[in-house]
Amino acid sequence: MALTSLLSSLQQNTPLFTLQSLATACLLVFILYIIVNELIRASARVPGFKGPRGLPLVGNIYQIRNNAAEQYRIWSKTYGPVYQIQLGNIPVIVVNSAASAKTLFSQNAQALSSRPEFYTFHKIVSNTAGTTIGTSPYSESLKRRRKGAASALNRPSVDSYVSHLDVESKAFVAELFKYGNSGETPVDPMAMIQRLSLSLALTLNWGIRVASQKENLFDEITHVEEEISKFRSTTGNLQDYIPFLRLNPFSIKSKKAREMRDRRDKYLNLLNQDLDYRMEKGIHKSCIQANVTIDREAKLDSEELTSISLTMLSGGLDTVTTLVAWSIALLANRPDIQDKAAAAITEMYGPDQPMCDATDDQKCTYVSALVRECLRYFTVLRLALPRASIRDVNYNGTVIPKGTVFFLNSWACNMDPGVWCDPGEFRPERWLEQPDAPLFTYGIGYRMCAGSLLANRELYLIFMRTISCFRIEPQGDINWHPVRGNSDPASLVAIPKKYKVKFIPKDKHILANVLAQN
Repeated sequence: MALTSLLSSLQQNTPLFTLQSLATACLLVFILYIIVNELIRASARVPGFKGPRGLPLVGNIYQIRNNAAEQYRIWSKTYGPVYQIQLGNIPVIVVNSAASAKTLFSQNAQALSSRPEFYTFHKIVSNTAGTTIGTSPYSESLKRRRKGAASALNRPSVDSYVSHLDVESKAFVAELFKYGNSGETPVDPMAMIQRLSLSLALTLNWGIRVASQKENLFDEITHVEEEISKFRSTTGNLQDYIPFLRLNPFSIKSKKAREMRDRRDKYLNLLNQDLDYRMEKGIHKSCIQANVTIDREAKLDSEELTSISLTMLSGGLDTVTTLVAWSIALLANRPDIQDKAAAAITEMYGPDQPMCDATDDQKCTYVSALVRECLRYFTVLRLALPRASIRDVNYNGTVIPKGTVFFLNSWACNMDPGVWCDPGEFRPERWLEQPDAPLFTYGIGYRMCAGSLLANRELYLIFMRTISCFRIEPQGDINWHPVRGNSDPASLVAIPKKYKVKFIPKDKHILANVLAQN
């Protein structure tokens, strides 16, 4: 009788024992996985380099989700200018000073000529139209694309684009005048800045303009490119570093990446088809895409041509747009700098020529210094696109193995107290005192931005014409501090918080007459 009762009790409690056993087994497996993974993480670290250890499984990811470049700069005070972090199990060498950047990236240009591939951007966003030149790993194809881009962005080519710079910068001033209601209405300048950058990119690459921010193409491209820029972030996509997250079939991140990819493919196809039609009819204007297409020596296939197109598109919308937005916020809050720049422009052109000469190649030294100081102080791409070594690198006697990922902290390098005695101050005069000082906003070495000459020329003309035409006054508080004023600290590109200013014409009648001229 007792045996029967015992068997009956066991049968009734078997489900409970099974669930408890299963839960215990799962917990033990998870603990074992963490232990094994920590051993793997420890063995993956680069010998000879210190750095913060981070948390199990994720490493340092959660410590640098916001303001990564600033956190890396802070850590450099503890661990030195070159140290390592771990994103998931991946060790990354972070370079935070001008001297160490020169040693590593200039002296090892060939060894550090590649890019690592990240799951979200390279495997989802870019698996149809390909990648930009800047995000592509090293290959023979990359060399061909860089050669094609270099010929389109060298100094003689940039000189040939002056007419386009003239048209777009004049149209920018006209929009500030129009939407600002001759200085009566405060405006958020971002849409006007985006139209300027986008129209110039489309003109140079496909031979068409965006004449108004009300065009459908404007809204679609600016939105999609802004979203895709987020997928290039080295800190905003956990699934890049934690592989099991990629198994989630309901991943919002992956779904959005595919949506943006498909939308980008659509307008790229439209732009390319439209150019093909104009080329076939012989009515196209000279542009980079057409010139490279008919250049038999370039030997670029359709995917490589698209890569150059994407480079022109994303580069203009990332660097120029964001830098101009930060700079206007600064000028609104620093009337002393506005006054100095305006005086320098008046000294060159007099008070009655607000448009300035589009062929002026950065001859106004104070405005040229102002552009460089804005590039330094705001460092819109604070972490340069990551590098991957294609062979071992020796740094101060320590060997960094082939395949290691490197981050150039451009923000920290531009704020290096070893270069500047007052890096936290905004002071354009520093570039007149130290004209040969390094600037890291465009990167350094073999993979630095190929479009820096064009960007500098464009920024200079925008600054010259905006400052000579308007007095910029703030409306409400504008946080132009490069760290505290950043609207999305997790983004690849540092974007200022929204603000409004008044663009008050210095001489309404002269400006109206100049803008009325074709």
